[in-house]
Amino acid sequence: MRNKKLYKVTFLSQGKTLELYARHVASSALWGFTEVGELVFEDGASVVVDPTEERLREEFRNTRMLHLPMQCIVRIEEVEKRGPLAIRDAASGEKITPFPLAPPQRGK
Repeated sequence: MRNKKLYKVTFLSQGKTLELYARHVASSALWGFTEVGELVFEDGASVVVDPTEERLREEFRNTRMLHLPMQCIVRIEEVEKRGPLAIRDAASGEKITPFPLAPPQRGK
């Protein structure tokens, strides 16, 4: 039996560039959208916890199908194996720290 295809989908969302892996990518029935489904996350058996993975898993935990506007998709790659997920600042391309930094100081 041949394995299902695996896609790395990079897209813009709320000022961030997100990278997810999915088994299903196709034109959506909604005009101008691309549907991305069967999102692939680690099984959670790893000892090391990736905070980016956890953040994206939490954000998309109840998502059956993403319908992404075509203009927000940066690229779709068919890949052999899954790599790390990423959240980047859309303007600079820098990785975004998934944990909040120190709160602002009051009275300064």
